[in-house]
Amino acid sequence: MDFTGKHILSVGQFERADIEHIFTVADGMEPYALRQQVTRVLEGAILGNMFFEPSTRTRVSFGCAFNLLGGEVRETTGFKSSAIAKGESLYDTARVLSGYSDVICMRHPEEGSVAEFSAASRVPVINGGDGANEHPSQALLDLYTIQKELKDKGRKLDGLRIAMIGDLKHGRTVHSLMRMLGLFDRVQFVLISPSELAMPESYIDTARSQGHDITVTTDLAKNIGNVDIVYSTRIQEERFASKEEADVYRGRFRLNQAIYTQYCEPNTVIMHPLPRDSRADANELDNDLNHNPNLAIFRQADNGILVRMALFALVLGVTDQVHKTARPVNWFHSRSVNN
Repeated sequence: MDFTGKHILSVGQFERADIEHIFTVADGMEPYALRQQVTRVLEGAILGNMFFEPSTRTRVSFGCAFNLLGGEVRETTGFKSSAIAKGESLYDTARVLSGYSDVICMRHPEEGSVAEFSAASRVPVINGGDGANEHPSQALLDLYTIQKELKDKGRKLDGLRIAMIGDLKHGRTVHSLMRMLGLFDRVQFVLISPSELAMPESYIDTARSQGHDITVTTDLAKNIGNVDIVYSTRIQEERFASKEEADVYRGRFRLNQAIYTQYCEPNTVIMHPLPRDSRADANELDNDLNHNPNLAIFRQADNGILVRMALFALVLGVTDQVHKTARPVNWFHSRSVNN
């Protein structure tokens, strides 16, 4: 795939070789993400960050990634602060704002909205999440994290054993990750959720047609003992008609250190796309896991910077120029010293 000038809308547009290329570029971004070096390769470029749903990590991560490449960021957050609240169409918004930007990242609560926006945009658009549909950059950073965590344990993505836990019906992160993992070989999926929040059949059917092994269950304890990755998700409250409806499922699948020690293999990696719901009635990943060396959720978040820097460099066609403007940082940054 030639990434230059392309929209990043769906995991379906990637082949395995594309993913491996993104990961190679991401590896090269580490000196800049760790503040060991500075590059100004995107100096003068503008990212339009358009987030019409609440976001912390994705929005800030995209902005930081662009800044670390030398670019500038302009943000729109929420419908009330945009002309959409006055009735402006996505088409008109796209035509106008793409004239102010060199690349746009967009999150929107309606499925298909980012693709609709991109059709009118004059610059590349990256999908930051469209409803319960897709979140391609999250799938990439999740897969990048899995690859790094497995490499430290002498394993590869082929033959991966992964348990996905929680709200699998509404969770766009697990939808995108499952589709992306389908490009690899002999993956074993253990899908653990309330029956009402099970993974949609379309994803399961596709994975089975690709030769992967699928287990669908409502039993957490009996099904996390033979996996490499435990990938937990929160109940997607914003996808329910009311908080009370979401509360029916909240807190059903909790993982703490005692459960981990009793049921998981010693090196099982714990992942979560964040935010984890730490309220007492949910607490899907207990705070007593914070000192478990296999808790990868913060390494996962850090990897989002690397992957999103790689996407910007690829989409804007500067991968061969990133290091030409590199220089050491001239300020103290603890991560550059104590990685």
